[in-house]
Amino acid sequence: MLDEEITALEADLHPLIDDAAKDLLERYGVGYETAAQLLITIGDNHERISTEAAFANLCGVAPIPASSGKTNRNRLNRGGNRQANRALHIIVVARLKRDPRTQAYRDKRLTEGKSKRDIIRCLKRAVAREMFKLLTRKITA
Repeated sequence: MLDEEITALEADLHPLIDDAAKDLLERYGVGYETAAQLLITIGDNHERISTEAAFANLCGVAPIPASSGKTNRNRLNRGGNRQANRALHIIVVARLKRDPRTQAYRDKRLTEGKSKRDIIRCLKRAVAREMFKLLTRKITA
């Protein structure tokens, strides 16, 4: 019974996402659920999120200084919309698994001494920047 309900809801959701954000779905690693979550996050009142930094902060991927002593590093904001953060994380993990450009970036940063956690942090912020541009372009168009 639950499988039938999921299938029916997906049949309703897919055309809505196709109409609202087809260009999001064309990006590597973005599926219907992640696109829907990002659309929900940006919401009807998109004027309240005026910059990429505000969107990153809302999604919990804005870097916060976490330095101590001689160590100079950043960490991600633990606040924000956790579901939006999860959507960005899913996109990053999918790209790390199969996208050659993302894999090359990861390998380059690993040779520079960055940890996997720091690389994912950087990639989440870059994906947030990319998604913000797509979401705001769609809304204003």
